[in-house]
Parts: sequence; structure tokens; C-alpha cells
Amino acid sequence: MNKCLLLLLVFSFKWAIGQEKKLPIILDTDANNELDDQHALAYLFFNDETFDIKGITVNTTYNGGEIDQHYDEAKRIADLCDVSGKYPILKGANGNFDELKAGAQSETLDGKTAVDFIIEQAHKTKKEKLIVAAIGKLTNVALAIEKDPSIKEHIKLVWLGSNYPEPGEYNQENDIPSLNYLLEQDLDFEIVTVRYGKKSGSDAVKVSLNEVREKMVDMGPEVEPVMGRHGGSFTNFGDYSIELFSKIDLYGDPPSRALFDLVALAVLKNSQWGEKRSIPAPTVVDEKWVDRPQNQKQITLWENFDRKAIINDFYESLSQH
Repeated sequence: MNKCLLLLLVFSFKWAIGQEKKLPIILDTDANNELDDQHALAYLFFNDETFDIKGITVNTTYNGGEIDQHYDEAKRIADLCDVSGKYPILKGANGNFDELKAGAQSETLDGKTAVDFIIEQAHKTKKEKLIVAAIGKLTNVALAIEKDPSIKEHIKLVWLGSNYPEPGEYNQENDIPSLNYLLEQDLDFEIVTVRYGKKSGSDAVKVSLNEVREKMVDMGPEVEPVMGRHGGSFTNFGDYSIELFSKIDLYGDPPSRALFDLVALAVLKNSQWGEKRSIPAPTVVDEKWVDRPQNQKQITLWENFDRKAIINDFYESLSQH
């Protein structure tokens, strides 16, 4: 066989294998809440060799305003990462699960665009399950399953949330009924723990303002000027990252902020960057976790993350673009 032809066939085979291994994913985000959603979005966009990005769905949580503001921030990050228009960004629910579930089949459902998109993409994915990476409240996902229960066998839900086994945590408290609903479903469900103040949760994956100022200047592709959330004009994601860190409350010494949401995507990319274990699905009663050791339904719990590897990979992903 001609040598050039052989090389071409080998390359084509490797390319095809690589394509098949890309992880089909929807990112469900409250993008305008703090600053970790923005960094998770950038990480997703800059790892398109790992992720087959189907789209971005947005929802609201207590902070960050109404759905349009969350949509605008997600679009802003797409613009800054030079992927504007490449992936659909869809508006999800302003409200919460309990107030919306009765109207899940309604044509006027709050969040219908995002809910229908999750259902559509779940049915399109054939070879492996669609990953729904939820890095805010779980309303959109719960509504999608309430509307079409048949998608449960086609999706894997990876949720950044909870201080399990301790109470509290922002994403959880924004819509506990949606979480409890999903814990009762026959669903592939993984929880990437937060655990405020603990080394075992994603709260330990912190970045200081000084580090961001040192590492992020001019990082990412150069784009046309984009107006920032706090004003100003930015031509790359790195400079916008510095702006986000400089405008938010920081904690500890040195002053830092956790990139919680980024961790959920990082362990999908490389499972060695965290530890996982199966537990019987618990439930939340009066805002506290209640274990159910006899429950046959199992979920996966992620903890003990490799902060150095995850953050270094984030910087490397940006530097390659």
C-alpha cells in the first residue's frame, strides 16, 4: 500500500475514534450569579476536543437577576471565547419546580425553550448518554423529566451542588423540590460536592486575585470588544476574568474565590482529578440531608479534588487558544 495512503488511513481512523470519544453535553447554568459559571463556560468552550457541546441552557437563582441577565452573561462569555453563534444558548426557567411542574406540558411553560431542548437532545444521542452538567439549580432538568420521563434512560445528570452530608449550599437551597424529585428517579445521577470551608469539596479549588492577575492577562483568543457585566470593554476572556475577580467579595489569605462549577467539567474530562463513590440516594427534609441506607437507588458522589491539576488544566486550555 502507498505509504502516504496508509498514513492518511491511520490519521482518519484516529480522528474517527477521537470524534466518537467526545462527550455529548449540555451545560445548564445560572451564568450571571457569581464568577465560577463564567469560568466553567470558558473551560467548556476551550475543551471542544473533549466535549461535543450541544448547547447552553440558563436559569435563574437568587442572585444575578432575571433570565435575560443570565442569558446575556452566557452569550458574553461565548463572544469573549470566540464561539459566538457556534452553540445555541437557550432561556430556561425563572421559577422553581413546585410552582411549574403542573404545567410541564403547557405551551406557555416558563423555561419551555430550554426544557424542550434538553428533551430533544436526549433523544438524539444514540451511542452514549447525553451529559447534562447542571451548575445551578435543577429546575430545568426536573421539568424536562416531568414533561418526558422517557429521557431518563438517555441522560447522565452531573450536578455541582450540596455540602452533603451537611446542610446548606446555594444551588441546593434555590430549588430543593427539584433535587428531591430527581433523587427519586431511575436516573444516572452524579453530585460534585461543594462543602464550604472543607478540603474535601470543590470549595477547595480556589484561585487568588493575585494569581488571576498574574496568569490571566490577555489569555484566550483576541476578539472584537465586548462590554462587560460591570461595564468596560474586553477583547479576551482572561482580562474579563481579572475584572470579575476584582469586583467580587474574596475570602481567606490570600484573598481567593472557588471555581466550583469548573470542577464538574474537569472531572468529566479526567476522572482522576477527583474521587467518586456510590451511596444510596438520600433525600432532603427540612433543608437537612437524610440518609436512606436501605434505598436501592444509588447515586455517585464526587469529592477530594486535585486542585493543582484542575487549575493548571484550565490555564493550559486557555493558552492553547
